[in-house]
Amino acid sequence: MLNPVVPETPDPKSAHVVTNWGHDRPLISCRFDPSGQLVFSGAEDAIVGRFKMPDGARTLYTGGHSTWVNTFAFSGDGKTVISGSCDGKLTWWPVEGDAPAPIRTVAAHGTQWVRSVVTSPDGSLLASGGNDRVVRIWNPADGTVVKELNGHEKHVYSVLFHPNGTTLFSGDLAGNVRQWDVATGMEIKKFDATPLYSFNGGQQVDFGGVRALAVSADGKWLAAGGLHKATNPLGAVHEPLIILVNLETGAVERQLIAEGITGGVIWRLKWLADGSLMGVSGGSSGGWLFFWKPEAEKDFHRFQLPNIARDMDVAPDGITVVTAHHDRNLRITRLAPKAA
Repeated sequence: MLNPVVPETPDPKSAHVVTNWGHDRPLISCRFDPSGQLVFSGAEDAIVGRFKMPDGARTLYTGGHSTWVNTFAFSGDGKTVISGSCDGKLTWWPVEGDAPAPIRTVAAHGTQWVRSVVTSPDGSLLASGGNDRVVRIWNPADGTVVKELNGHEKHVYSVLFHPNGTTLFSGDLAGNVRQWDVATGMEIKKFDATPLYSFNGGQQVDFGGVRALAVSADGKWLAAGGLHKATNPLGAVHEPLIILVNLETGAVERQLIAEGITGGVIWRLKWLADGSLMGVSGGSSGGWLFFWKPEAEKDFHRFQLPNIARDMDVAPDGITVVTAHHDRNLRITRLAPKAA
């Protein structure tokens, strides 16, 4: 594993966009590599983009997927990036290099979408979830399946290891969050995040689901993000919502809301070094970064982004944020005062 970076204390009220980098198609995913010097992106094409800090020099990765790239994870040594796509594949790539080619590709979830992929804290395991309703644990060194975790009845949208590495969380379209024992593959607990799910009888659609999961560094809080009040799903009328679970008691502690946002979804969540929770929302109300304290249901600060946001990540320094946008741009935002 790489040597850990101690994150700085963020200052959300000083948030400002530093720069933006363009791509050829609307962007849907973004991740910093473990060094924080590279950003990987997925878009409404089959291309993986690599952007270099601080100038945004772009390298394109091709030949590993046939359609949209939804998600990324990294090997423990930071030398390999694994991408997951709507074609059901996981593809391993070198992080560095001028002409990167796939190292390996596996049909991870058949022909069903890969929604989420994540590496364990020690880098020894990889987990993925997708539309086939199965969570799989992989050996990232050779791409072989270690375990299959069955039990979800609808699409699996998000997977996340607990900071201790011994358990894994997965969230699905129906608003169910399951906690699994990594060693045995057995389900330990099930958490109710069903306020994130709705069925619209008129439009005949399942809607919502657990779009994001985040566990606080101390292991006390599990946050599950998505949307609620979906009065018109196909018309994009729905509000961002987070279900906050106290993992010490197993109880849902509260719901975190974003008042006044009538068209938004929480796409990703990250706990910050000061113990606050940051979420990115995108939808008909535009793109936003929201900030909550776990003891209060309303956000204490919000920062409007220039365009609809669809993903977010935080660099190891704890204050540099990347967001992926519908207008074909990655944006870098700093949670710190502007340089003099």
